[in-house]
Amino acid sequence: MSRIIYGGDYNPEQWLDHPEVLKKDIKMMKKAGMNEATVGVFSWAKLEPSEGDYQFDWLHYVIDNLWENGISVILATPSGARPRWLAKKYPEVLRIDKFGIKQRFGKRHNHCLTSKAYRRKVFEIDKKLAEEFGNHPAVKYWHISNELSGECFCDKCQEAFRSYLREKYGSIDELNKSWWTTFWSHTYSSFDEIEPPFEIGENELAGLILDWKRFLTYETGEFIETEKRALIAGGAVQPVTINLMGDFDGLDYGRLHEHVDIVSWDSYPEWGKGIEASNVAGFMHDQMRSYKNKPFLLMESCPSSTNWQDVSHLKRPGLLTCASIEAIGHGADSVQYFQIRQSRGSCEKFHGALIDHTGRDDTRVYKEASKLGKILASLDEIAGTDTDAKVAIIYDMQNRWALDVTQGPRNIGIGYPEYVHRLYASLVRYGIDVDVIDQEHDFSNYKLVFAPLLYSVRSDTVKRLKEFTNAGGTIVMTHLSAYVDECDLVHLGETPYELTEVLGLRRTEVDGLYDDQFNEVVISDCAKNLFTKPSYRLEKICELVETLPGSKLQILGSYGKEFYKGYPVITSNVYGEGKAYYLAADCEDDLLLDLAGMLLRDSGLMNQELSVDMLPVGLNLQTRQNDEYRYFFFENYTEEEIPAPVNRQNVKDVIVGSKDMTIKPYDVLIAKIIR
Repeated sequence: MSRIIYGGDYNPEQWLDHPEVLKKDIKMMKKAGMNEATVGVFSWAKLEPSEGDYQFDWLHYVIDNLWENGISVILATPSGARPRWLAKKYPEVLRIDKFGIKQRFGKRHNHCLTSKAYRRKVFEIDKKLAEEFGNHPAVKYWHISNELSGECFCDKCQEAFRSYLREKYGSIDELNKSWWTTFWSHTYSSFDEIEPPFEIGENELAGLILDWKRFLTYETGEFIETEKRALIAGGAVQPVTINLMGDFDGLDYGRLHEHVDIVSWDSYPEWGKGIEASNVAGFMHDQMRSYKNKPFLLMESCPSSTNWQDVSHLKRPGLLTCASIEAIGHGADSVQYFQIRQSRGSCEKFHGALIDHTGRDDTRVYKEASKLGKILASLDEIAGTDTDAKVAIIYDMQNRWALDVTQGPRNIGIGYPEYVHRLYASLVRYGIDVDVIDQEHDFSNYKLVFAPLLYSVRSDTVKRLKEFTNAGGTIVMTHLSAYVDECDLVHLGETPYELTEVLGLRRTEVDGLYDDQFNEVVISDCAKNLFTKPSYRLEKICELVETLPGSKLQILGSYGKEFYKGYPVITSNVYGEGKAYYLAADCEDDLLLDLAGMLLRDSGLMNQELSVDMLPVGLNLQTRQNDEYRYFFFENYTEEEIPAPVNRQNVKDVIVGSKDMTIKPYDVLIAKIIR
């Protein structure tokens, strides 16, 4: 039977000399309604205190006791932090940094993923763990390593990088052309001359930097595959996962998720920032769900406050419940914490936990977590259900890398992630579900696709965008679209590249504005009934575009200032059976909100189950569905009681919340709607 997983990271190895604590922990987990514990994440030194001396009795004791008490296990491989003896005997496992300096033992993730010695030792302990626990009924998933990240510049990594480039380009001439190395006379004569982008070396060649980042993702994927092979060799058959880190720009999760069976991630927004934090978390949840178009696991979250953010801000009463139900609403089939018991020492001793240093079960956090446990136990019918989003936003990590590495039109604050988050926040105000996808994702299941700041286009993205629009879809593109290829080479000819006919316009110039400058877009007479204001503020970047000869472009708004006053800013063009919109400048939030509403109405995508067009600020909504029902998840992040704005004639039941369908401050409501 499917169920919502409730639990989190548990580190019993820190308490082996306190058996009374281990017994109490299980009682408190059960009392809080927990049914899962993630164990073994950083346990290598206890599992193998010296080379070849495997000590698994303590882990058997812990897992057996958990299982006897109805608590299943996600068992981690310990490769995220190597023991001291391993680094001493095999110094090659330690990384070389971007300055060429060999790192000393310490912290975590300070290991070279290419190192044969490290891969061999990881393989050995993973295989042993699988032999010991692969058939244990408690073990439901394998959790590979932990928050994979970082880079190594050692000789072995350099050679692996060169092999990667040989495979990709075939010849050094092709690489030189793709990287445009004739600039500054940096042409390579052979692959053997190539070094990664050291801080003290070549670090302004965009093609090199981008391919190095792609290589890091590739090599991390190969490391994951090594661990998977070890588990299989030991007899493990359970699905595997890795805990991603949301908007982490060190790896391309759009490629990395292909190596696991189920996506999971660690969610730590700055909850003290209110609804803004909720929108950031929601965006990441939707991105994780969209990778495989199926439910994901919330592997880590904090039940109170973190200890590593700039400010350790407590979750106000009710916020833990709201944040957790929001995750379920976006497609999570779990709520898990870091951590279950608070560490007594070291750098995370003040990180929030279910069980704090007092060990009491009457703390505010424990009581709210226990209340949440009862709510989650009532949601088994929702586990495994889908989200049917017809709107997507393209947010592409390789595109972000390209924007970060380019120089001009602004070298401070182009703001790609921020712009996408603002657009997302505008869309969800209308109570719709949104997929967050990369540019290689299939577009065919959507009606409306936003592609903001899609500066770097690769593969067949342009072709598929044209096909999507021609077949009746609506695309929305913005300034800086389709400038370069995947190596940051500018496309020659008219831009946006091969999309001028689709958009009905061509770009002529780009103006970067200083922080104290702004322009405005004045709404055209033909569109005044579509917008709530006659003009809107523009800043950062303003593109100059002109109508393509012969097109039937409709101009919805034009610049109101500067020498390009009157040039188009907001445009609409019919292409085949669909429409293509263009927004030529970075605009204020009110314009994004109005534009989102206009496009949703025009595409027939407004949520017909709602009694309002737009949700009040601070009230969030997500939906999941099966063949019979849609499930509406409301979270009230305000200080006011809010009636659920849903048409009640189709409401089958209120699963969680008040039957009169009012939502108290920092509370939730889950309703079952007949499809």
